[in-house]
Amino acid sequence: MKLFKIFAVLTLGTLVSGCAVTDTATRNAVSYPISPGLASTETQQAAAPAAFMSNLQISEIKVVVPETLKVSEANRYYPSGDIVWRGDPIGDRHAQVKAIFEAAIQKTAQSVSGEIPTLVGVEVLRFHALTEKARYTTGGVHSIKFRITLRDMRTGLLLAEPHEVKADLDGLGGQVAIEAERIGQTQKVRITDHLAEVVRQELTRPGGHKNAKLGMFQALNKL
Repeated sequence: MKLFKIFAVLTLGTLVSGCAVTDTATRNAVSYPISPGLASTETQQAAAPAAFMSNLQISEIKVVVPETLKVSEANRYYPSGDIVWRGDPIGDRHAQVKAIFEAAIQKTAQSVSGEIPTLVGVEVLRFHALTEKARYTTGGVHSIKFRITLRDMRTGLLLAEPHEVKADLDGLGGQVAIEAERIGQTQKVRITDHLAEVVRQELTRPGGHKNAKLGMFQALNKL
């Protein structure tokens, strides 16, 4: 009887483990589009120690915001879409998001002074800021994801494996948002400063940025 119970437990464990692996692979499988200038091959890969990474300077910036990213202008608490942005007048949202990332990385460049000329490549995967309705009531989360590539411009070699970075930021709401704007802390200013710091951390150590835990609103972004 004891042997039968042991066999049953082992069998059940194997089945549960098999289900978990299948589920994870299905939900987390991501296919990244290859962007000109950001793609690389395994033969170009170069591992860089932490000390080496701290000696970088930003010599070139390349930001790609794929046209396949869907823009939403719906004024709802949580509209569907890859790009939700209200911090600029209505216009080309892809270009506006690109400009924000470029400004952020240029700001990072002012705070690093290493010797290795580096190309910082970014491919935006998601830029979901707050709508007017959310900003002036509940607040929320600026849900931002991008893929970063760091390349030594002297050799053309990668300094680290290109990887996805989640850079969520708390989105102010109601009177707090109004007061923040009054002192110049607009959505654009806060997001630009935040992204500059995230990129700085990634230049110091790839994968060095740890996404903040922002509670319920952040959980809704994952649905």
